[in-house]
Amino acid sequence: MPTPMTSLFKRLLPVWIALLALSGPAVAAPATLDELLARPAAPPGVVFEIVDRDPGALAVALPWVKQASQRLKARHPGLPMALVTHGNEMFALQTGQRAGNEAIHQIAQSLSHDDGIPVHVCETYAGRRGLAAEDFPAYIDVAPTGPTQIRNYEALDYVRLVVPRSAVLKAR
Repeated sequence: MPTPMTSLFKRLLPVWIALLALSGPAVAAPATLDELLARPAAPPGVVFEIVDRDPGALAVALPWVKQASQRLKARHPGLPMALVTHGNEMFALQTGQRAGNEAIHQIAQSLSHDDGIPVHVCETYAGRRGLAAEDFPAYIDVAPTGPTQIRNYEALDYVRLVVPRSAVLKAR
């Protein structure tokens, strides 16, 4: 025969499970550039995310990031920013790919050195292609995983800004 305490526990178990599920970390939807520019106060930081199947995506994505970062800095001087690229596009940033992607490398290096925006690639994805951190230039930070790097910035209250895919940027 069930005790009153066991019966109460069984009735409240679904409630506890639901509360536990709801108490997990909330993941905010990524902001748009226009939303960030319209804010009266700057967020603690912005992390740009590039993830695209197009290996040539950085040719349009990095100029977009450069322009967006300039607009954000004009609106919110001193705003900390970072960039994480973790799709097929990131492989253009390999040291061995610089000759065919000079403009991409110049922008990435400028973001890192001139603008103070760290540029991260995903070591896990690189490893799947047999690449190591040494296969990327010094101005590229090879993070253990791209998604975790983004979450680390979000834990610092950075707002994630997803860079439009190359097909969208090329159509503009």
